[in-house]
Amino acid sequence: MDNAVPVPGSDLRPADAHLPADLHTPLRADAFVLSDEEKIAGITDHFREIMQLLGLDLTDDSLAGTPRRVAKMYVQEWFRGLHPEHRPDVRLFDNRYQYGQMLLERDITLFSCCEHHFVPIIGKAHVAYLPGENVVGLSKLNRVVQYYARRPQVQERLTRQIAEELKQSLHTDNVAVLIEADHLCVMSRGVNDTSSSTITAEYSGAFGTDATLRAEFLRLIGK
Repeated sequence: MDNAVPVPGSDLRPADAHLPADLHTPLRADAFVLSDEEKIAGITDHFREIMQLLGLDLTDDSLAGTPRRVAKMYVQEWFRGLHPEHRPDVRLFDNRYQYGQMLLERDITLFSCCEHHFVPIIGKAHVAYLPGENVVGLSKLNRVVQYYARRPQVQERLTRQIAEELKQSLHTDNVAVLIEADHLCVMSRGVNDTSSSTITAEYSGAFGTDATLRAEFLRLIGK
């Protein structure tokens, strides 16, 4: 995977080139040829057409700026995790304190978007690892979660993407990731079930083989 070919017209490698192929977010080879401003302009035009087809009056003060607002939200906020330049730089520090127990960051705010209906997924992520020679700044764990969440997603892939990124960045297989989230595609359409939630988990290394360690992780996050 590290020998991935750069995208034509760009000096950027494919967004998920460092991940196993089955964890790649579906992207075309020319995904980053257009600049963000060009994407915003194009989405603005298309969303304006959608609103017009719905019969909305875009001369109304409240609606006139909506197409561009939506376009900027998509490119600069909701889906900023598609662009590899936003991948967090996970800097490691020497584990001078010889801390060897579980390090857990729980209740990380998670906001994503269902790739089937383009409506929000809202929840929390809990991530843990066993330090070896290195530790990582705590905010980097949050940033890894946010990077992969901020793209069209399915929760199963998101969970594994976060785990794989942490394994590679922290140089350890001893990683646990659990996500609990509400899907507005379930809550606001279809079955309209507002009480159910979805939980996915990925346990690697010692978290996968040591039932006591895994139970401690679940206890600490209240599961």
